[in-house]
Amino acid sequence: MGRVISESVSRRRVLLAVAAAPLAVACTTEPPPPPPPDPLAALAAQARADARLAEGLTAVPAAAEIAKARGTHASLLQAEVDRERPPLSSTAPPAPTAPPTPPDPLAALRTSLDEAVREASALVASLPSYRAGLVGSVAAGCASLREVLG
Repeated sequence: MGRVISESVSRRRVLLAVAAAPLAVACTTEPPPPPPPDPLAALAAQARADARLAEGLTAVPAAAEIAKARGTHASLLQAEVDRERPPLSSTAPPAPTAPPTPPDPLAALRTSLDEAVREASALVASLPSYRAGLVGSVAAGCASLREVLG
């Protein structure tokens, strides 16, 4: 009788060990690496910076419209980034600090719009069609805004 009990306990231990092995492996594997940054996030940040720069150009008649357009670009791009990769927390990120005002803000805005067109145009080919349409529209908008500035 003593022999039967020890075999029974031994079998239970073996079954428990076999059942716990996958759990132990699952607990020790490393989580997958985080995805790379969304390329549209950089475009949204640049649009926000352009909007702030254009808001400071009170002497340029079209500056208010440029600021509004780039603000809209930033909102739309950020909405797509958040849709694709929802934020982890419900708290809003801290507001970015304003960069120093360049010596010639108008020239800086022209250069920034040119860069936005180049970056967005280069990115379009690598995006899925639903995102490429948005980024292509932003590139076209930046090109037209650049023409308004002359």
